[in-house]
Amino acid sequence: MTESSAHDDFYLRYYVGHRGKFGHEFMEFELSPSGKLRYANNSNYKHDTMIRKEVYVSPAVVEEARRIIKESEITTKVDDSNWREPDRNSGKQELEIKIGNEHIAFTCAEITSLLDVQNSSDPEGLRIFYYLTQDLKCLVFSLISLHFKIKPIPK
Repeated sequence: MTESSAHDDFYLRYYVGHRGKFGHEFMEFELSPSGKLRYANNSNYKHDTMIRKEVYVSPAVVEEARRIIKESEITTKVDDSNWREPDRNSGKQELEIKIGNEHIAFTCAEITSLLDVQNSSDPEGLRIFYYLTQDLKCLVFSLISLHFKIKPIPK
């Protein structure tokens, strides 16, 4: 496999959101093999408007995202079949990863704290998911705030 085709077999999408008294509030990002990073954050709290940003990142950044995902071992050690399903009263988290020949998608109820992880029926798998999504959010928030000089989470 050539280096360019190895990098073409990568895609990442993360979504977390809920519907509440302020409407559909969510944060989502996706990273494509071309380096296109798309970010959206929607909150109607205090009449905030949706933030949408798009930027191209270097191959080194795409490779770092791949490294973070591979080191987490989420594609080999985690199965979301025992995780709490999202319902009308809880938010939802989704993580979709395509890396090489593996294409996997996880869905669970929104995790609000580590207590949710510890009290789940699969604390080890959900812990891997929780920390991976935290790492990926930190990477994306850093890239967005550095590139656009904005705060990705409005106060």
